Amino acid sequence: MTISIRPANPVPPVASRFADEERERRKARLMGVLSKGLPTLPNYVLDLNVLLSQSAVDLKKVGNVIRTDPSLSAQVLRLCNSALFGLRHRVVSIEQAAILLGNERLRTLVLSCSVMQFAGNRLPKAQLSIFWHHSFLCALLSERLASHLHYPEKEQAYLGGLLHDIGQLPMWILCLGEELARRATPPANWVDNVILEREYFGMDHCKVGRWMGVSWNYMPSFIDVFEFHHAPDKAQHDPYLVGLVGAADQFLIAQARGHEPPPTDANAVEVLQEPVVPFLEKCLPDLVESERHSVMEMFQTEYIHLLPLVQLGMAAAADSA
Repeated sequence: MTISIRPANPVPPVASRFADEERERRKARLMGVLSKGLPTLPNYVLDLNVLLSQSAVDLKKVGNVIRTDPSLSAQVLRLCNSALFGLRHRVVSIEQAAILLGNERLRTLVLSCSVMQFAGNRLPKAQLSIFWHHSFLCALLSERLASHLHYPEKEQAYLGGLLHDIGQLPMWILCLGEELARRATPPANWVDNVILEREYFGMDHCKVGRWMGVSWNYMPSFIDVFEFHHAPDKAQHDPYLVGLVGAADQFLIAQARGHEPPPTDANAVEVLQEPVVPFLEKCLPDLVESERHSVMEMFQTEYIHLLPLVQLGMAAAADSA
């Protein structure tokens, strides 16, 4: 009788080796986008952070710092006057913006403008519009959810929701380069699908977001949001904050795809074979069933209310750009 023994490490098919090599090349190009294309935060952001963290904020100094960058000043005022923030009076000065928006939100607007400047010259406006549409909706829903569940740091929930997906921007930049070079592009539904992202890019937007957050010296709880909003149970610093943002994000993904949100575990490919776990149970496991129903009702009501508001704000911002 002849016994055939399989090699301990069988040689992968040629097609598989080619796919692995292409993925590694794309990962290297993505790291190149991050290392060469990612600017350091301007010094004025650090100066503003100090000024806006003081108990008595010197608005004149804040205005003077922001005015050192005319482009930043214009973007802050344009965003403040969009319908996204629902301000009753038109903002005509940076000092007014600080008063009406509050220190933390003004700081985040400055950070957001830095993110937009990073990608603004490298991505089509339509692509950026899609990104910010989802981001502002997630920010608003995260804030509403924090209030609904009596989480004391509602502003942190808003800021985390606004910036949770920044890791997608370098990926979109890479995709545009691959398309221009007539190389293979990812599946159309890759966005926010961490498994497809890892298969194509060699990493997902959560890991890229962490890289950006560390490089830009974001606070640890925000870096947790960037890295773990698809897997809140792995968060290190404020799992509840990550869970709030993750729940809002998964609800919006479900609305966009027209079905129940996918599982939120960002680290196991085997998740595809597991039963679908309700996303609220995954993101906010301490909620009882009645609370989950209450949160879903709140999400659905607020989404209907906020969607036209955000669409109007995005249109106003685009018209004035």
